[in-house]
Amino acid sequence: MALVDDTLTDEPGFRMSEATAGDFFALLKPRVMSLVVFTAFVGLVAAPVTINPLLAVVAILAIAIGAGASGALNMWYDADIDAVMTRTAGRPVPAGRIRPGEALSFGLVLSVLSVMTLGVLVNWLSATLLAFTIFFYAVVYTMWLKRWTPQNIVIGGAAGAIPPVIGWAAVTGTVSLESVVLFLIIFLWTPPHFWALALFKSQDYARAGIPMMPNVAGQASTRRQIFAYALILAPVGVLPWVLGFTTPVYGVAAVLLGAGFVWYAWKVLQMADDDAVMKPAKALFGYSLLYLFAIFAIYLADCVIGRVLAGGA
Repeated sequence: MALVDDTLTDEPGFRMSEATAGDFFALLKPRVMSLVVFTAFVGLVAAPVTINPLLAVVAILAIAIGAGASGALNMWYDADIDAVMTRTAGRPVPAGRIRPGEALSFGLVLSVLSVMTLGVLVNWLSATLLAFTIFFYAVVYTMWLKRWTPQNIVIGGAAGAIPPVIGWAAVTGTVSLESVVLFLIIFLWTPPHFWALALFKSQDYARAGIPMMPNVAGQASTRRQIFAYALILAPVGVLPWVLGFTTPVYGVAAVLLGAGFVWYAWKVLQMADDDAVMKPAKALFGYSLLYLFAIFAIYLADCVIGRVLAGGA
């Protein structure tokens, strides 16, 4: 005789989870998480004081978990629109591999774990900033801005720009001008990066009913705004050198990278309204990823090498 009645598994609302570890990992949005971890690490290393290496690992791990929690909560709430977009239809929740309740529980548990770990083991300022970031991304951006205004990326971009500030605060227990400048670089980078994507994915966003800029203001207006943001981003990217935070090596690199961003944005501005291929928009989207990684990598190298040379002087 069976010890468990197999008919119990047929009850409404009850089934064993078929999700794999890979599905739960996908919930964390690993590509987005990697960018968050990298920029937070730059903020942590660039801080003018040192931190115990073990606490540094704990801080980065907590920030990574917090970023993953935000991704899981985003996928839970956005399952309905993810299902109708070709770019996101294969995600675990709309694909049916993870139930919405599982994604929600996973995200909430990771949120609490990451914030408490950072607060108890590192400091509460960084934990508060992490908690604010999770709330802002999961609630303010995902539940409100994303479906309400074409400025969703502009305002919501604040969540993705805070990680270097969290890394800095984890070491110093403060927020400084230097960390705010790093925040500004990411904040101003976000709209042209995502609007370039929205240009060649506008049909996807239209099907999902998401008011992205090309669908609301039109492609011509979006191209002009992308170029305007590029003109602002390029000099802001040079600010760390202008303000004396880095050496001229970073300054020259930032000028060249910013000029490249403006050039790619200019090519987008010159696109024809009936351009169906949108190679300039795709090229800008790819270059924008390179730009952000390169400018933060060079900033990190400049800080580390400068510190080593100063120590050996």
